[in-house]
Amino acid sequence: MKVLVTGAGGLIGYESSKFFLGLSAEVTGIDNNMRKYFFGDSGDVSGNIENLISTGRAFNNLGADIRSRDAVLGIFRERGPFDLVIHTAAQPSHDWAAKEPFTDFDINAVGTLNLLEAFRLYSPRSVFIFVSTNKVYGDTPNKAALIELEDRYDYADDQEIEGISTKGVSERLTIDDSTHSLFGASKAAADLIAQEYGRYFGLNVGIFRGGCLTGPQHSAVELHGFLTYIVDCAVKNRPYTIFGCKGKQVRDQIHSRDVVSAFHEFYKKPGKGVVYNIGGCKQNAASILEIIAILKRDFGLKLDHTYVDQARTGDHICYYSDMAKFKKDYPRWSIQNTLRDIVEEIIASR
Repeated sequence: MKVLVTGAGGLIGYESSKFFLGLSAEVTGIDNNMRKYFFGDSGDVSGNIENLISTGRAFNNLGADIRSRDAVLGIFRERGPFDLVIHTAAQPSHDWAAKEPFTDFDINAVGTLNLLEAFRLYSPRSVFIFVSTNKVYGDTPNKAALIELEDRYDYADDQEIEGISTKGVSERLTIDDSTHSLFGASKAAADLIAQEYGRYFGLNVGIFRGGCLTGPQHSAVELHGFLTYIVDCAVKNRPYTIFGCKGKQVRDQIHSRDVVSAFHEFYKKPGKGVVYNIGGCKQNAASILEIIAILKRDFGLKLDHTYVDQARTGDHICYYSDMAKFKKDYPRWSIQNTLRDIVEEIIASR
């Protein structure tokens, strides 16, 4: 089995590479460590790449840039066909995208198009998985009817917006008429392109709109990687800033291992341009205040935090995934890692 993983040094790319190496696959990574360019030394993923190489298994990494059409086509032409392509490489930050819009769009949208066209030309009978984001829904989740509790917001029972309920956000939620941030817009463009390659060309393409994907390998920074970053700050006694929403903003957390196991299920029974939300769902959802409380109560970690009233543009007040669609299509899959398990593993890795 031959697998191509873009962003192989990142959280999901690294976990995907490990998983399929464990199945004796030959894994080719594409990672030029742009994350270090985005976020400095704290975003450096070269250590993850070195770990994959040091396994002695059939892994090799190419420092190519997915913005280069010729480079991407050459990889598929010379090293393919690949049985599975997992596309995780991205510029992942709201705030960073506004600094360099061309860079953000070229990586997220144009890079995805380059990979899909190379896939169509050189691996058309195989499976392509695109890691999208819940930010394609823009700020529409913020228009939902919310209830304010002591330490979190949550969805109210009665909703007028299709796709939002007390079970979470489903794929029926519109991606139109909302503020996305430039990052959300570039990922939405890639999301739609991936759908078209599946539906128009009849290719096996799956689009996974992630909530907070997390795990101990996450090279988290203030602008990206909420849970790992807040745990890092608590463990290393670094100051943490809460941006808006009284710290009651809610996110669902899913371990990278559970994400990749979902990818594996899709690989075994693929669809053509199918969209799935993927996240920790309501069972693994928590606010910033609740995470701070868990760190103190369960692990004796006190977080030094300050509050800024201005929330990030396009950020969600409350978001957790409704995965009913995926669970119906793949009933053997389930979340194996609880929120507390995830926090404990991140702490132990620090």
